[in-house]
Amino acid sequence: MSKCIITAETTCDLPQEILNQRNIRTIPITVITGTTQRKDGTEIKVEELFDYVKQTGELPKTAAVSIEEYKEFFNELLKEYDNVIHFSLSSNASSSYNNAYNASKECNGVFVVDTKALSTGQALLMLKASDMLNEGISAEEVYNKAVELTSKVQTSFVVDTLDYLAKGGRCSSVALIASKILKIHPYIYENDGALQVKKKYMGTLARSLSQYVHDLATEYKSYDKKRVFVTHSLCDDAKVVEDVIAMTKELFDFEEVIETTAGATISSHCGKNTIGVLFIAE
Repeated sequence: MSKCIITAETTCDLPQEILNQRNIRTIPITVITGTTQRKDGTEIKVEELFDYVKQTGELPKTAAVSIEEYKEFFNELLKEYDNVIHFSLSSNASSSYNNAYNASKECNGVFVVDTKALSTGQALLMLKASDMLNEGISAEEVYNKAVELTSKVQTSFVVDTLDYLAKGGRCSSVALIASKILKIHPYIYENDGALQVKKKYMGTLARSLSQYVHDLATEYKSYDKKRVFVTHSLCDDAKVVEDVIAMTKELFDFEEVIETTAGATISSHCGKNTIGVLFIAE
């Protein structure tokens, strides 16, 4: 049987424990704060990122992995494995996919999936692929099935503040001011790889999240019950996360509910106290 390994950028936001259990390798995005460049996942903590924004008023920049870096990464793995299936950050969010794909053309046995997702939206596809590989399905077939599933991944989240989206040019200053006055918490979802606002909740974050989870349960009656991620960017109030997890367990029927924390790359775009419930719909 051929040996295959699953890879992704660190934007998949999988904890190291799961990466180790599944033998998944990640390649880091570069996070730039001022003149300092550090690797996401190993060299910069999310707390440091939020401190930087608070002190400077500026968002960190991020740099995609280069084609040469991908080639080196893939070729090193191909010394031990026959195939690599790489699950890349959405091509609408980064040049990572294009760079990985171009690198793969020079590395025999590498398949690159444009997940059209970010954070644990990527991870859902990766773990699904890992399940299939464990069942003895070939790398090429797993790749093809994963591509088919990209349109089924429900990637969404509720943001506490529009500050980070405004700094990143993703919403206007007028919308930012209005959101603060009216206490608006947008429900943002990924549609074919692009982020769009689906709904705007008013009131406290806790109330908005309750509406969000109930809205998800109303909309998605049929879904893959294997697993769901509740992913957040360092919430100030742990009870808010606990409540979202409890509501997800109550309103859905998932076998596994996995809590994860977003890394520096994802957190730099959405800001603190962002929470999402991510799963594969049917």
